Amino acid sequence: MTRTLAALLGTAIAASTLTAAQAQELNLYSSRHYDTDERLYSDFTELTGITINRIEGNADELIARMQAEGANSPADVFLTVDTVRLARATDMGLLQPINSDVLETRIPAYLQDDGNHWFAFSQRARIIFYDREDVANPPLTYQDLANPEYAGQVCIRSSTNVYTQNITAALIAHLGEAAVQDWAAAVVGNFARAPQGGDTDQLRGIASGECDIAMSNTYYFSRILREGDDQITPEQLANIGWVFPNQNDLGAHMNVSGGGVAAHAPNLENAILFLEYLASDQAQQYFSAGNDEYPAVPGVGLSPSVAALGIFRPDVIDLSDIAANVETAVQVLNAAGWE
Repeated sequence: MTRTLAALLGTAIAASTLTAAQAQELNLYSSRHYDTDERLYSDFTELTGITINRIEGNADELIARMQAEGANSPADVFLTVDTVRLARATDMGLLQPINSDVLETRIPAYLQDDGNHWFAFSQRARIIFYDREDVANPPLTYQDLANPEYAGQVCIRSSTNVYTQNITAALIAHLGEAAVQDWAAAVVGNFARAPQGGDTDQLRGIASGECDIAMSNTYYFSRILREGDDQITPEQLANIGWVFPNQNDLGAHMNVSGGGVAAHAPNLENAILFLEYLASDQAQQYFSAGNDEYPAVPGVGLSPSVAALGIFRPDVIDLSDIAANVETAVQVLNAAGWE
């Protein structure tokens, strides 16, 4: 089984990675809530013989649980869907540095924690959507969302949402706190409604006519392209246009899903092997085909629903730089009155 996994990863994994004496299990704490991830887990078990015991829940709840469990925590791997929680778990001492040539080689450096406590395995571009009929000149950059011409048109998520915090932190890293403070205040002035709901609700807001412009992660829109939505008709969907922002400078902001090895992992080798599996071509293709995400590993093919959005330039800012600015981002959003 080790040889099969090694071939899958395109790298050499020592035959001693899996031994008869080693417990053939993995305790996974995950805040990913997608049914399609079942295929990732079952394939890993089939390849390695390692049974995955899952504890699923809200990321903050899982972090609190790991902290309360302390050195007695059974957690081997923590998997979640944003940089904010990965950084928080690292700062709280809940993750340990990972020594893996596979991860170092396959995952681009900017998608890794500087101290190798966590790695990103999939990405979602956070882009601008708009009503094709009502918006003749859609915003081409994140900064444009602050333009007075879009007053009363913008639907967006709340300041407590990690996606909002991430994009704000990224802009602070690029533009500086003072500039982003002005930007956030101006965007608040352009709100069509008080921030509410999830990303799909922002897209539904365009379809219903409640707003003309919204920000959402790409995989929500790609999922609607693939599966439809009971609140968006095909005609309304065809009227939603999209812009990958800042293609002439910063690039489109990327949110990630990633994971790390728990600080007191009882099955350390299995934990690292699981993360290496997530970096395999097979798993990377499934992140795209199963959940409409962009792979973290370069060169892996996209599913049709993802490829339909087109080619774009991503922001390749180091994720550690975003994590370092999240606290400031929260302060900026609060000062701007962003609910």
